[in-house]
Amino acid sequence: MENLKKIAEDIRTELNRKNQAREHALTISREIIRLSANSIRATHREEFDDARKLMQTAKVKVEELKEFLKKDHLDIYYTGYVQDAQKEYAESELTLAIVLDQRMPSHEELGVECPAYLNGLGEAIGECRRHVLDIIREGDVVRGEQLLQIMDDVYYVLVTFDYPDAVTSGLRRTTDMVRGVLERTRGDLTVTIRQRELEQAIESAIGRLNSGNSRQTEEGN
Repeated sequence: MENLKKIAEDIRTELNRKNQAREHALTISREIIRLSANSIRATHREEFDDARKLMQTAKVKVEELKEFLKKDHLDIYYTGYVQDAQKEYAESELTLAIVLDQRMPSHEELGVECPAYLNGLGEAIGECRRHVLDIIREGDVVRGEQLLQIMDDVYYVLVTFDYPDAVTSGLRRTTDMVRGVLERTRGDLTVTIRQRELEQAIESAIGRLNSGNSRQTEEGN
């Protein structure tokens, strides 16, 4: 029993160190999430240079956090909030790549874990729906169809990762969300295409009618 006090003090020192590391990780994780959200917002506004700057700052913090935690606090590194921050960062990078029709960076290039990357890819598809709706409002149905194909491809990649949620951090739930987003987007795009075809058919019919009336007027004269 003589050494109990020393044991308790050693444990207290270790837990204090762990708690400080946790607080530091929370602060940086929140900053990464904020930067990533602002980057996605800039992407939707087509402020691509601003989006890249925000992502670059987020990337530095992702790397900083990984280096800090992987030395002595691996348990904290794999907690939900750290992996969520990686997921949000991956989402911002992948959203920009899809919107600009660029090559998608890998999880290794982004410096994030595989589950964070896959869930971020799924979340990026949700952001793509918003972009598709924006561009079809502007009348660019062709680009809308191209984006829908990318969304479809991503979905069929995600469903191949049939692992327990403990391994993929709930990827199955993200994949279900992607399926719903895909179905709604396909429906919206189909309605837009059909509406455009109807408008073109009406315009063509009116044109033919006007042309016929003009010929009849000329013949009457």
